[in-house]
Amino acid sequence: MTDTTLKSAVTPARIGRHRLGLIALGLVLAALFVTPVVIGDEFVYHIFITICIFAALSTAWNIVGGYAGQLSLGHAIFYGIGAYAGVILVNMGISPWIGMFAGAAVAVVAAVVVSYPCFRLHGPFFALATIAFLEVFRVLALHFRELTGGATGLMIPLKIGWEWMVFRERLPALIIAFGMLLVCLGVAWAIRSRRLGFHLIATRERESAARAAGVGTVKVRLFAVAVSAALSAMVGTFHAMYLTFIEPSSMFSLQLSIQIAMFALIGGIGTVWGPLLGAVLLVPITEFARGALGAEAIGLHGFVYGVVLMLVVLFMPNGIMGVLARFASGRKEAAGDEPDTHIAAVARTDVAPQIGDPVLRVEGLQKHFGGLHVTNDVSFTLREGEILGLIGPNGAGKTTVFNMLSGFLKPDQGSVTLLGPDGEWHEPGNPGDFAALGLGRTFQIVQPFAAMTVEENIMVGAFHRYHAVSDAREAARETAHRMGLGRYLQDEANSLTVGGLKRLEVARVMAMKPRVLLLDEVMAGINRTDVKRAVDLMLSIRETGVSIIAIEHVMQAVMALSDRVVVLSSGEIIAQGDPQEVVRDPHVIEAYLGKEFADA
Repeated sequence: MTDTTLKSAVTPARIGRHRLGLIALGLVLAALFVTPVVIGDEFVYHIFITICIFAALSTAWNIVGGYAGQLSLGHAIFYGIGAYAGVILVNMGISPWIGMFAGAAVAVVAAVVVSYPCFRLHGPFFALATIAFLEVFRVLALHFRELTGGATGLMIPLKIGWEWMVFRERLPALIIAFGMLLVCLGVAWAIRSRRLGFHLIATRERESAARAAGVGTVKVRLFAVAVSAALSAMVGTFHAMYLTFIEPSSMFSLQLSIQIAMFALIGGIGTVWGPLLGAVLLVPITEFARGALGAEAIGLHGFVYGVVLMLVVLFMPNGIMGVLARFASGRKEAAGDEPDTHIAAVARTDVAPQIGDPVLRVEGLQKHFGGLHVTNDVSFTLREGEILGLIGPNGAGKTTVFNMLSGFLKPDQGSVTLLGPDGEWHEPGNPGDFAALGLGRTFQIVQPFAAMTVEENIMVGAFHRYHAVSDAREAARETAHRMGLGRYLQDEANSLTVGGLKRLEVARVMAMKPRVLLLDEVMAGINRTDVKRAVDLMLSIRETGVSIIAIEHVMQAVMALSDRVVVLSSGEIIAQGDPQEVVRDPHVIEAYLGKEFADA
C-alpha cells in the first residue's frame, strides 16, 4: 500500500472544513473575551464571566459524562470540594492559587474513592449513586461547622489583588475565568485526540468490545474522572472567590450538577466544543431574564433549560454540534457493501497451509450457570496456522466456550493456556491478558463503536500495538484497505451494512496483530457474495500465520475453510477431526446436521 493511497482517505475538502470549524470556534472564544471589554458594562462582564465558568465546568464534566459515558449527576461534589478547600485556606492566610491545587488533589482522591465502586453500576443506577454521594458531602459540610461554617456558610476575607483572586474591577476576574475555560478546553481536546480519548469513547460505546481490544476500561474511566474532578475543583475555587460567600446547599447542589450536564447535552455530549456552545446559548438567556425581571424571574432558568432541552431532544438529538457537523459535511450516502479496489489483495492463494505446533490448549473446561451445566469437559488444541471450525446446534455452548477462551468468563474447572511471544505457556485471567498474549475475538452480535468512524474503530485495535495516534492511524488505514473498507474510512460505523460491520469488526481485531483469532459467526446474516468474501478473507488471514477458531452455521463455508472441526452438543464434544469424516459421523448427523445433509 502506497503512502499516497493511505493519505487519500483525508480529502482536501475535509481538511478545509476542519480548518473552517477551528476558525469559527476561535472567533467564538475571541468574542467571549472581547465583547464585555468593548461594552464595558459591569452586568455584561458578569454574564461573560458566568459563561466561562459554566462552560469550563461543563467541559470538565463532559470528560466523564461524554467521553466515558458515565452520567454523573453528583459532579458538584468536586466543585464544592474545590470551593471549600480554597476558602478555608484563604481564611488561614494561604493564597487561593495554592488552595486551588490543594482542592484539586482532595477532589481526585474523593473521585477515585467514590467512582470505583460506582463503576460497577450501569444506566440510571450510576446516576442515582452519584446523587446519593452528593447528598452525603452536603450533610458532611453541614456537620463539620467548625471547619465549613455549617449552614451559616463562610465569608471570604476581602483581600484585594491577584494573589487573592479578589478585584474591584471585573476585567481581572474575566481573565482568570477565560484562562480556566481555555485550560479545560485544552485538556478535553488533548484527551479526545489521543489514545486515551479513543479508549474512553470505545468503552462508552461497547465495553465488552473495548475489553477484547485490550482496553483497561476501569483504568481509563478512573483516569477520566480524576482529571474531571481536578478541573472542576479548580474552577470551584475561583468561583468561590468570585462569589465571596459559600454555603453547603449552593456548593453541593444537585441543581448545579444537572445544569452543567445539560449544557453538554444541549451543545453536543462527547464533543470537545459542545459544552462551550451550550453555555454560550443558555447562560445569557437566563442571566438577562434574571436581570430584567428581578425577583419575578426566580426559577425561570429551570423553565428555560427545560424548554431548550426538550427542543434539542426533539429536533437536535446530537446537540448543536451534531447540527453543525451535518451542515459542514453534507449528506452522506449509506456505505454499501461493495469492496473497494484493494479487496483483491485478500484473495485466496494456492499455497498449501503450513500447520505448525500448538499455540492454544483447552483442557477440561466446565461451566455451570446455576443448575445448568453449560459445558462439560471441553478439551482441544489449536495449532499455528490452523483453521478450527467449532460447530453445533444453538444452545450447544459454543459462545460460552469462546467467552472462556477470551477471558470474559472464568471456567469453574479446567484451563485455557496460550503460547506467548516469549515461547512460554501462560494462563491469562481476563480479556486484557488474553489480548496482550495475542488473542483477538469478534462477537456473535456485531459490536461496532457506533459514534466513531470506520478509521477510528480500527484505530482502537491498532492502539494495542501503537501508542502514537499517527502510527495507529496509519496501521488502521492499511488494515482497512486490506479488509476492503478503504473507501469507507471517514464514514460513521453505523452507516455500514451488516456485511460491512462484520468486516469492520474483523479489521479492528486484525489491527491488533493477533496470533490467535476467534471468529463468532462472522458469516451469519450476510448474502452469498459476502460469504465468499468472508471465506477469502479468512484464508488470507490464515496465510499470514494467524491461527483461527471459527464458530459457524454456514456448513459450505465450514467445509471449505476448516482444517479440523470440533462439534459441540449440549456442552460436550461429540466429535472432532477431519471435516469430511466428522460430517459423516452418525452422532453429528443426529444432533446437528440432520439426515438431509448426509444425503446431499
